[in-house]
Amino acid sequence: MPLWLSESDVRAALSIPELIEAMEYALAAFSSGGVVQPVRTALELRDMAFFALMPAYDKERSILGAKLVSVIADNASRGLPTHLAVISLFDPATGELLAVMDGRYITEVRTAAVSAVSVRHLARADASVLAILGSGVQARSHLEALFLVRQFEDVRAWSPTPEHLRQFVASAAGPIRAARTAEEAVRGADVVVLATSSTTPVIEDEWVAPGTHVISIGACRPTHREMDPALLTRARLVVDSRAAALEGSGDVVQGIREGRFGEDHIRAELGEIVSGRRITGEVTIFKSLGLVIEDVVAAGLAYRRALETGRGFQVTL
Repeated sequence: MPLWLSESDVRAALSIPELIEAMEYALAAFSSGGVVQPVRTALELRDMAFFALMPAYDKERSILGAKLVSVIADNASRGLPTHLAVISLFDPATGELLAVMDGRYITEVRTAAVSAVSVRHLARADASVLAILGSGVQARSHLEALFLVRQFEDVRAWSPTPEHLRQFVASAAGPIRAARTAEEAVRGADVVVLATSSTTPVIEDEWVAPGTHVISIGACRPTHREMDPALLTRARLVVDSRAAALEGSGDVVQGIREGRFGEDHIRAELGEIVSGRRITGEVTIFKSLGLVIEDVVAAGLAYRRALETGRGFQVTL
């Protein structure tokens, strides 16, 4: 009988430090060819709303699973999460269903854990100033995860919604303060996280100093953009998946279409960096679109820990 895990079960089963290590493994496995994972199938429901199906198979650890996810921007006004998901795990040997679990929290926390991997490998060792543009769940999860790989002494946050920004700063632990503008937050920062739902650029090239590492987790449709094209053009670009970035990242797709750069502007996948590849440049950008192998490996970890601790309950289909 498959195991059913609620969001509270998944939260209890996963620790962020362990998840960061699991994401390093997943990224390296993907880039080395150890993962079977097609580019995601996404259905456009309407503007700022889509539904996606994503399967993946990790050969080395025998983890087989699939994620169903909806991204509905209007949910914020309904008091619902904008990202909702479910992840199913299967036995690769028999095809039997092993587990069904809430995927909303996994999507949130694995995204932050992957960003932490990028900071570990691409940000300066002495990075001490963090800027976060956004005030939602990803801003919160990134604040927690990034402190596990760098000791930031100053954190600046900005959001286009002042009340959300106030709540975020008030509820956050550590040295965080609200910035009046996005520019104020970004100028002088060593690491910048773009965690808004904007479909147009929220960061300008001239704000970003040499030595900065920028993490872009939004603009996941080919028609969306969240970075100044000039910034992307001068930076060393790292992605989670070349194929996905060339198909789904508006910042990349539109830059190529406009003749600003070619496909070879993508210097590496993050999994290649984890495995030892090195890149140099004044500014680095990690464009994160999300890999389902990240979700499936995270779900596999949650499943194992839940079995060890007796979380969840078994169901009969």
